[in-house]
Amino acid sequence: MQYYVIVAGYSSRTASGLARRRYEDAGPVDETLARDLSWQADSAIAEWEYGDLDADLVKISEQEAENLEQAFRSRLARD
Repeated sequence: MQYYVIVAGYSSRTASGLARRRYEDAGPVDETLARDLSWQADSAIAEWEYGDLDADLVKISEQEAENLEQAFRSRLARD
């Protein structure tokens, strides 16, 4: 599995989301972490690969992805 942090804005480089690519027998499955913290099918990684995404993706480790998911969870709990 590959994880990517989605960073929006060229000046602040703030993490605005989390994406992952899973590999199944039928091929890769791309997903992003939704506001309800569930993984949902999304085309962000493919769009980024083709230069069609208005944000940048940075490959991160599984541990970094878990930490970021926890940070998003904490942020949503405060809202």
